[in-house]
Amino acid sequence: LAANGSAVHIVWFDNRDGNQEIYYKSSSDTGVTWSADVRLTNDASNSQTPRIVISGTYLHVVWQDNRNGNYEVYYKRSTDNGANWGPDTRLTSNSSWSLFPTLAVSDASVYVLWMDDRDGNRETYFKRSIDNGTSWSSDMRLSNDADWTWSPALAVSGDTIHAVWYESDAGGNLGKDIHYARSTSAGVTWDPPINLTNDPGVSMGPAVGAFGSTVHVIWDDNRDGNYEIYYKRSTDNGVNWEPDTRLTSYAGASTGSSIDVSGSNAHVVWTDERDYNSEIYYKSSVDNGASWSPDTRLTNNGATSFYNSISVSGPAIHVVWYDNRDGNWEIYYK
Repeated sequence: LAANGSAVHIVWFDNRDGNQEIYYKSSSDTGVTWSADVRLTNDASNSQTPRIVISGTYLHVVWQDNRNGNYEVYYKRSTDNGANWGPDTRLTSNSSWSLFPTLAVSDASVYVLWMDDRDGNRETYFKRSIDNGTSWSSDMRLSNDADWTWSPALAVSGDTIHAVWYESDAGGNLGKDIHYARSTSAGVTWDPPINLTNDPGVSMGPAVGAFGSTVHVIWDDNRDGNYEIYYKRSTDNGVNWEPDTRLTSYAGASTGSSIDVSGSNAHVVWTDERDYNSEIYYKSSVDNGASWSPDTRLTNNGATSFYNSISVSGPAIHVVWYDNRDGNWEIYYK
């Protein structure tokens, strides 16, 4: 989900065509009405896990695709707010899997992060374009650990890029810690990764947002015996980090959080099982994460609602998620 002004843009993958393809739709009136679905990919293989960002009239989309016999990262763009789309561009090319790409944008610079098996274990890789996706740098490896990396996420503020991921054992069975790395040179060079969490529980599924010199990181953590949403921040562009803050406190699992930041306002959504089924919840901070509002329940049905995404533009907050209240999985918005 990506919003800018009154425009809202959504991508997802859909198997209505017999295999998984990337679809897109948009609203030009702050989510009141929506365009028809637009199919962005067309090949016999599976296209999955898309992400979208917006800068001016440019829309940038990445996803993972196995049309080459193994999963690679693909990219495409629109230069006219989604009216037309360019061809697919393959961003990775190796014999191993490249998975779960994510991206961030700042003016004409587009940054992509993903996890990659080319080194014999899963590491986090990065590449960038400084010309709105016309050309791309070579791949750069950000992690170097015997453990596997998962679930990368990106945020950018000015020339500083903030990357997070979590690491697991070599079998991928256990989330261990949230790792963070930053570049203060628009991706040319990177500081070594640091460990943001150090507790005996499982820490996984991080998300990151940034505005100015404040960086916000959220993740799922079971140090308390069940999964809760945890948060920590840096107010000096990622140099120093404050202690962990627990954002949820209920007997059901709270997982799958998403964050967006605008000025001093931080907005978080997640999936919560306190109601004995999975519902979408929301909370916010108006003081750069120093304090947080009470939880607000956004969905209320007997089905499962999860895989949420949030995007903020001015006073408008947009949320999408995956929901099976209709007997099959559909995309819902509010």
